[in-house]
Amino acid sequence: MLYAGYWDILPKLFLDAPQEVLAFCSFHRKKSWLFALSTEETTHAMNSSEKILVINSGSSSLKLTLYAISTKQRLASGLVERIGTESANMVYSRSGEPKTEKTVVADNHAAALEILTKCLVDPKLGVMDSLAEIGAIGHRVLHGGEIFKEATMVTADVMTQLRYLVPLGPLHMPANIGGVEACKKIFPDAPNVAVFDTAFHQTMPDYASHYAIPNEYYEKYGIRKFGFHGTSHHYVTLATAEFLGKKPEELKLVTCHLGNGSSLAAVKYGKVYDTTMGLTPLDGVVMGTRSGNLDPAVVLTLVRQGMTADEIDNLLNKKSGLLGVGGINSGDMRDIVNNAANGVETAKLALDMWVHRIIFYIGGYSALIGGADAIVFTGGIGENSWQARSRVISQLGSIGCTMDEDANRTRRGPCFVSTADSRVAAIIMPTDEELMIARQTFEVVTAARAASRKHEEIKDFAI
Repeated sequence: MLYAGYWDILPKLFLDAPQEVLAFCSFHRKKSWLFALSTEETTHAMNSSEKILVINSGSSSLKLTLYAISTKQRLASGLVERIGTESANMVYSRSGEPKTEKTVVADNHAAALEILTKCLVDPKLGVMDSLAEIGAIGHRVLHGGEIFKEATMVTADVMTQLRYLVPLGPLHMPANIGGVEACKKIFPDAPNVAVFDTAFHQTMPDYASHYAIPNEYYEKYGIRKFGFHGTSHHYVTLATAEFLGKKPEELKLVTCHLGNGSSLAAVKYGKVYDTTMGLTPLDGVVMGTRSGNLDPAVVLTLVRQGMTADEIDNLLNKKSGLLGVGGINSGDMRDIVNNAANGVETAKLALDMWVHRIIFYIGGYSALIGGADAIVFTGGIGENSWQARSRVISQLGSIGCTMDEDANRTRRGPCFVSTADSRVAAIIMPTDEELMIARQTFEVVTAARAASRKHEEIKDFAI
């Protein structure tokens, strides 16, 4: 783990520190936005000895990450996969140390959480003496609908509302709720905070979020665009502003979260104006196994061919995208790139389709926000595939972005991969959704404590 002063000392190791080194160190040294508070809030902030636990509870997995408030550092992380099967597997590690991996018995999410939390206080593997040191728990929750537009303290009423939203995310929402319920049993005194994947996108204007179908279907069923990956888009928006030495309110960005699941967002002055995913994460660009957007009549045609709704759902979500087009039995971008380079025509087609759709949205979103200041690449592909980035950035000259080929091929983010004279910058910005959840959990709990303290002060005065 690096201590804070490291980022002050590193530039001095260079006689003439490159601008990229100075920006990189400044970014890490000044990450004040992660847990920034006003003077009034500081009085009621979480104690520096407390820790924040972040939970990402999936349909058959549970991921845990622990953060220290005092250092804003990740202390440990763990994952249990294939919950409910005989092959359930646990992976756990303290930050910067080798992983511990073994087969475990985890019949449900509560059992998986108990296994991982025991690791946190284990004499050999642990990072704290007692689970009582955990001051709050943040949960990644897929869908907030129109009810939740920001991170929210979980109460009995909130749990009822989350269950109401299950139809909007029938695969993930029950698991998200199950993660909260498991934490309430193991940590009965720790507050739980729900952080929603959809929340950051709720600043979209109605003309961007509504579909051109009769209003009654929005009013009766809530059918509209919500967008996803909001926690990642939010994080890289703040991180990019910090990297550039500006406020989010001063920037116009197109943020590109590119991974097995991918989405782009048009972010103007810190607010989302549009995003590629829609009612569900199926819409938008070509993804690892998802089709992205297509003519709705394709679905009607498949219905008329005798396919059921569930069969079409499975086809478009799990058998399409790079996997469906690439012809190599893989939707992994690394495999697609390698096979395309070796002349496999179907892999070349899949890559061309992926690039085409992303450039389409970058150009449109840049126009939508009045000209982007930067195009930001994040996610597994966005951060790590220089070949995929190259195919995109090399075609952005018309909007004033010129690729620095050497930087794109060799540098790791946060960094510029555009030339110094580019009117629009191309930036690699690593995402950290867990850290963003920790930050929002910290803010919600701190605000709740401040409100509680004020209530007590008013009550005391009345007495």
